[in-house]
Amino acid sequence: MATKTYKSSQVSDDEQRQKKEKIRSLSMSGHVGFESLPDQLVNRSIQQGFCFNILCVGETGIGKSTLIDTLFNTNFEDHESSHFYPHVRLKGQTYELQESNVRLKLTIVNTVGFGDQINKDKSYQPIVDYIDAQFEAYLQEELKIKRSLFNYHDSRIHVCLYFISPTGHSLKTLDLLTMKSLDSKVNIIPVIAKADAISKTELQRFKIKLMSELVSNGVQIYQFPTDDETIAKINASMNGHLPFAVVGSMDEVKVGNKMVKARQYPWGVVQVENENHCDFVKLREMLICTNMEDLREQTHTRHYELYRRCKLEEMGFTDVGPENKPLSLQETYEAKRHEFYGERQRKEEEMKQMFVQRVKEKEATLKEAERELQAKFEHLKRVHHEERMKLEEKRRLLEEEIISFSKKKATSEIHMNQAYMAAGGHLKKDKDRKNSNFM
Repeated sequence: MATKTYKSSQVSDDEQRQKKEKIRSLSMSGHVGFESLPDQLVNRSIQQGFCFNILCVGETGIGKSTLIDTLFNTNFEDHESSHFYPHVRLKGQTYELQESNVRLKLTIVNTVGFGDQINKDKSYQPIVDYIDAQFEAYLQEELKIKRSLFNYHDSRIHVCLYFISPTGHSLKTLDLLTMKSLDSKVNIIPVIAKADAISKTELQRFKIKLMSELVSNGVQIYQFPTDDETIAKINASMNGHLPFAVVGSMDEVKVGNKMVKARQYPWGVVQVENENHCDFVKLREMLICTNMEDLREQTHTRHYELYRRCKLEEMGFTDVGPENKPLSLQETYEAKRHEFYGERQRKEEEMKQMFVQRVKEKEATLKEAERELQAKFEHLKRVHHEERMKLEEKRRLLEEEIISFSKKKATSEIHMNQAYMAAGGHLKKDKDRKNSNFM
């Protein structure tokens, strides 16, 4: 009954669309061949190959790499991470996988050091920045004049597997903040890692508790689509099993007569692909086999379009004008160009005025400095003149002293000669007197 209702509503929608677009529906009288279009698309897609990008968010050692290895039945040889990274960093690795004739370019991005720091404030910010960086790279490629989207390696994250610790109680604050920051940017599928660590009853209560907390905190997780009647029933059922409780292991254990991927414990064996033991098979079927293309489409039509719209609005592009009339890209570009040109002229005028003002200030400063230098020069000149006058005065006094000294010296010499002559006359008289007495 539901199928008939779906078909009738679809036909009604087609009729309304045709009426709106004034499209006439005609019946064909023979075979043309455009019924092979789906086959052409399939062949072209197989030739091009597919890409799928997975972001694994969770604490170190929670089992992210092991689960990815188990999902794709491949050993990706990811090295163990340390618990002592000072910051969260994202490490991506791309692999080429092939199954039958279908090629898949798989990119796995791991959050190294997430939740290991003492201060976990904004530990989610590097993850948000990484997702935005991939959106920005795709947007820049779209905005190029000569685009090469056909060969472009799409690095946008298609799904985020958020690993939750099997505490059995509730979500951590870091988990809520991180998922709340990412839900508008990426398709989030929460998984309970190492689900064999708690009992089945506790696990069921834990699932109910987690979903209740996600709803109460407004966290939007990815819901498997139910609009396609071929997968609506199974997807609706799988939505009721979220979050998936998973166990990952590449070890093979013999159970009965066959080897299965499992984890061996002293009390028994947990089989990875046994739906009574964990939800691994449900996750693999929903993620890879059923909804991989929907995840890729949701990434482009929902998350990337939201980022693109916000970016273009920041750049000034709008779909409607002030009077709610549709605007073409050319009109928006011209309006933005005119606005930018006016803004540039205004800033140029402001810079000119600022330059003139600074030149005037510089000239005034230089004149002031010149006056100060002139005043200092006059002062030094005056001091030099005074010092020179003092020196001349001292030289004049010194010359007068030399002249006075020379006069005194000459007078002294004259007196000495006179005294010497007088003394010589007395000696001669005494000698003559002695000689006369002797005779």
